[in-house]
Amino acid sequence: MTSLTASSTATRPSRGPRGPRGLLWTVLRLHRPVLIAWAVATAAAAGFLVRLYALGDEARAGQSACGSPGTGLPPCSAVDAITADTTYGNGLSLMATAMSWLVFPVAAWAGAALIGRELESGTADLAWTQSVTPTRWLAARLAVPAVLIASGTGVLVLLYDWARLDGNPDLTGDWYYSEVFLATGPAAVAYALAGLALGVLAGMLTRRALPAGGLGFTASLVLYLVLDHYREDLRPVVTRINPITPDLPRSAWQTETEWGTGMTTTFHPQSHRWPLHLMETGIVLAVAVTATVAAFALLRRRTA
Repeated sequence: MTSLTASSTATRPSRGPRGPRGLLWTVLRLHRPVLIAWAVATAAAAGFLVRLYALGDEARAGQSACGSPGTGLPPCSAVDAITADTTYGNGLSLMATAMSWLVFPVAAWAGAALIGRELESGTADLAWTQSVTPTRWLAARLAVPAVLIASGTGVLVLLYDWARLDGNPDLTGDWYYSEVFLATGPAAVAYALAGLALGVLAGMLTRRALPAGGLGFTASLVLYLVLDHYREDLRPVVTRINPITPDLPRSAWQTETEWGTGMTTTFHPQSHRWPLHLMETGIVLAVAVTATVAAFALLRRRTA
């Protein structure tokens, strides 16, 4: 009996992340503090945007003219009418900046904690000896944060657009401001995913936590700055010649002004917003895909 029991124990398969579900659960458990922090931050940002939406009408009223009693205008002494527009505008500006700069902490975290630390400590090598192939290991570490980042950022983009109401540029900022431009469409999600992919590639290249975090941050910063600089060139501009003033439409993005026989002005009208946005989104997603493919290729070469 003892011999049979010992034999049964010896042949019993060890428990571990043998399948995709086990791998996903391992990633969730290993990075639980960061995932909880992300969920809390996303919920707080969503609540803040709902609050800004509720403040929107009051903010627009606060922009109207004020006067003394009897003039039919809101009294200038009304504190809410004076400060609501500032609170609303500053809140939207803060959220736009946070959403458009999300790429930087995501890239640093992905390089340092998600990949670099596990390769440096040997945790990844241990996992690869327990019926987990390197490709499945990397796929799981990309899939879980990618889904959470894309879904969370996507919800915030929708809420941000909703909170902007009629998009009055005096309150919300013009559409071509860098942070506003990115936060009002899928480019915000694309940049966050690109940060994840660049961080993972940095982790695979350096195999150390701190260098990977720094390299991921730097790569995402370069991507952000290059596209921010060349954004106006992603679509042909409109040219207008006027002998006195440019006479541009409201919210036109003026890119250049020259004097010759008249004033020659080149600009992007507001109708160019979505073509420019989708073009940039496509470029950023292409970078994300390229970085992901490169990370898998590097992994296969090192584990072959």
